[in-house]
Amino acid sequence: MLTRQRTALLLPLSGFLLVFFVAPLVWLLSLAVREAEVPRALPRTLTVLQSWQAGQAVPPTVFASMAQDLREAREASTLADAARRLNYEVNGVRSTLMRAAREIEAAPAGTVFDAAFFNTIDPTLTEREFFAAVQRAHGPVSGYYLLAAFDLARNAQGDIERVSAANRIYVDVLLRTLGISASVTLLCLLLGFPVAMLLTQVTEKTADWLMILVLLPFWTSLLVRTAAWVVVLQREGMVNSLLMRLGFISEPLTLIYNRTGVLIAMTHVLLPFMILPLYSVLKGIPSHYMRAAASLGAPPLIAFFRVYLPMAAPAIAAGSVMVFILAMGYYITPALVGGGSDQMLSYFVATYTTDTGNWGLASALGLMMLLTTLILYAVAHKLSGGRALSMG
Repeated sequence: MLTRQRTALLLPLSGFLLVFFVAPLVWLLSLAVREAEVPRALPRTLTVLQSWQAGQAVPPTVFASMAQDLREAREASTLADAARRLNYEVNGVRSTLMRAAREIEAAPAGTVFDAAFFNTIDPTLTEREFFAAVQRAHGPVSGYYLLAAFDLARNAQGDIERVSAANRIYVDVLLRTLGISASVTLLCLLLGFPVAMLLTQVTEKTADWLMILVLLPFWTSLLVRTAAWVVVLQREGMVNSLLMRLGFISEPLTLIYNRTGVLIAMTHVLLPFMILPLYSVLKGIPSHYMRAAASLGAPPLIAFFRVYLPMAAPAIAAGSVMVFILAMGYYITPALVGGGSDQMLSYFVATYTTDTGNWGLASALGLMMLLTTLILYAVAHKLSGGRALSMG
């Protein structure tokens, strides 16, 4: 009876998560493998190309089918999406396809839509590379976006190979994202552990005031906090002015629009997420354990590393995983205080969804980020002996 009551209490939350979190997430990630634009706009063309091999000559009948597809797709407003999709593989073909559709619409009755007709518009529309790209986008699923997220692509023969060095972006961005996230996690741990220890050793009243200072960033908008760091870290800001007044530097340091500014701002924002898990566990460690170790002859450092630190390991694992995962998805802070070489993977996800409308690649990058996070989480959970999942 009690189990049924607990299950009934969980139903509203489970339903909410399923409808507003799981379902949208699955739908978004499915865009990484869905291929619907070209099949919807060029069905007859794909039918002709069904048995065609990329090394063969282009079938002459494909041009009449493509002309009919372009005319109907323009009327149905499905051509723009298909042209944009093909433009990812064949540079410049988007405008060419749109112009071809207009030429076909304006062609007089009796016009023969053959290779010569399309060649006068643009020779690209008669080349095997273009039709190979059309054939690869036949759907309903495709690995194009997933391959692109890992700087891979299929050549004209259909083999997977690395893209040119000039177009290799996302693996480097992923490594940069991991590096920044790991650096912020380490800084938060180095700064947060002493604060968490102090909270457990002062009086309750003092701990309450210190906890208010720890939680204070939560009461301010993330955008406001990040903008404040832009003011503080600029060349004429408070930090440079103070350092120059104290005589530590003779000219202002470059602390903004680079990796230094990103690390400082992100550490400030994420520090509470490290302190709170640490404090919740450290306050449960009896103080007489350290005194007992000292009475047995252990020096303070030995007692700390052999007695105190192992008991704090669950909190360290939980806090580090939390900060690392949150740092992986940061967008606003690197965008405002970082330079062009400091943007993280989430920046590209946001750009492709809001600016270019490339939802497929945005979804693939999001899936890559999710899989990387899950793998690292599993590794941390394994190395911590299961402590990354619990602070108890």
